[in-house]
Amino acid sequence: MQVVVLAGGLSPEREVSLRSGRRVAEALRTSDTSIEVTERDVDATLIQQLCEHPPACVIPLLHGAAGEDGALRDVLHALRIPFVGSSAAAARLAFDKPIAKTIIGIAGIGSPDAIALPHSTFRELGATAVLDAVVASLGLPIIVKPTKGGSALGAAVVREQADLPAAMVGSFAYSDVALMERLVTGTEIAVSVYESNGVAISLPPVEIVPPNGIYDYNARYTAGMTEFFIPARLSQSVLDQCAAVALRAHQSLGLRDWSRTDLIVDADGTPWFLEVNAAPGMTETSLFPQALASAGIPLGELTGQLVRTAIERGA
Repeated sequence: MQVVVLAGGLSPEREVSLRSGRRVAEALRTSDTSIEVTERDVDATLIQQLCEHPPACVIPLLHGAAGEDGALRDVLHALRIPFVGSSAAAARLAFDKPIAKTIIGIAGIGSPDAIALPHSTFRELGATAVLDAVVASLGLPIIVKPTKGGSALGAAVVREQADLPAAMVGSFAYSDVALMERLVTGTEIAVSVYESNGVAISLPPVEIVPPNGIYDYNARYTAGMTEFFIPARLSQSVLDQCAAVALRAHQSLGLRDWSRTDLIVDADGTPWFLEVNAAPGMTETSLFPQALASAGIPLGELTGQLVRTAIERGA
């Protein structure tokens, strides 16, 4: 059984993707000797190779727009090649943060108030007037982040209005649209979900304690910089609420196989939805593998099961 792990690409999250791909490929090789695993980057020769030597399944582990905006999944679907993970349509919904927040809100899940504005709005209406209106509506502090993208690239917490223009510039470096969201303080939680026989199952919630309280790119991918507690140090009733929110997010957006939902639990014990990732990171410091290990589930074993599920789904 030949399986291709796609990793790399040209997004700003290329290095994270390569690390995710290497880890999953090695875990799969170690776990299941009946599977022949090939690691492959994405370039102009990929489609020709997939057509000439169709694999039994593809595992897309590209992060950022290249792997999470649905385009690559549409191509794999057009080539009739089974793949692990959400469909193109579902991945697009999850990747666009404002759209995901809207769908989540319809599903009855609380999410911090936010305003999403394209770069063109600031040119047309004037940056100062627009930012004044945003602060008047949301208050401070807020977090500014690209509407599309991950790994906290381009994200910044703004506590003083004077710092807002620089945060907008940083966000627009990664996306044409910036999301300005009311900052909820509390305990940062990630709840991963995987599927078994078509049933979505939540993994133990991971509590994230980054240095200086900011879970930025370095805090995410530098080993030992951030503390993690599994399960999170919260009451069982709150942990159950967090798991329920992650499962509802997974189902409301039509995700499949695996996902990770990021939450903030405020001082009252209320979970607030921040975003959901249809292609969770799989590096040595990523949250999905940590939660999986805490539950006693080997990464290679789960990936092998999802590969077989994808092949059956394709058939």
